[in-house]
Amino acid sequence: MHSLAKTPRARGDRVRKARAKTAAAKPAPVRTPDAERTKANIIDIATKEFSEKGLDGARIDEIAEKTRTSKRMIYYYFESKDGLYLAVLENAYRRIRGVEHALDLDAKPPLEALADLVRFDFDYHLQNVDFIRLVMVENIQKGRHIAKLPSLRAVNQPTILMLRHILDRGVREGVMRADLDPVDLHMTYTAMCFYFVSNRYTFSHIFKADMVSPKATAARREIVADVVMRYVTK
Repeated sequence: MHSLAKTPRARGDRVRKARAKTAAAKPAPVRTPDAERTKANIIDIATKEFSEKGLDGARIDEIAEKTRTSKRMIYYYFESKDGLYLAVLENAYRRIRGVEHALDLDAKPPLEALADLVRFDFDYHLQNVDFIRLVMVENIQKGRHIAKLPSLRAVNQPTILMLRHILDRGVREGVMRADLDPVDLHMTYTAMCFYFVSNRYTFSHIFKADMVSPKATAARREIVADVVMRYVTK
């Protein structure tokens, strides 16, 4: 009689233990060179898909086919379509900031260092159209996905600190204004770099302006640098 009374509870304990054992036995994502290469390849292909078709238009089936993997593998690594999109966004920002931070600007005078940074950003935007489109896609989404990536604040902060350092040197040397804010400055020159790529075709057709040829591109690059120099110079 005593053993019968404990049966439901005992059975429940056995079920819970079995579930815990199964969960513990579930393999964690494997981090091997092959796995990292597979993830990197998926992100590269997904970057093109999301940038060309947007978040809603991109299809996991197509990404799987182009990466010669499977939907199951993509979900294994990224859990969902939104998870893959977040990984693509984070990778895009880490990439541009990583290249920026590799620039050797401390050895140059502050005005030259800033001009080189502006020219670099112009070239990067021009050569990485996928990045432009991804940013546009996320702005269409009102930034709701990037808000889930608080780590990107830390990723982007060194760029602001780098600008702050250049501005401080410029002020000390008497060649730059003392009232400049690095975030405002970053917004100013990246806006000009971004617009030249994002609006080049519509602007070209509306105003019959050349925004595609190497000559026109080189001229615009120097105009952007010149505008920034005039803005910051004391």
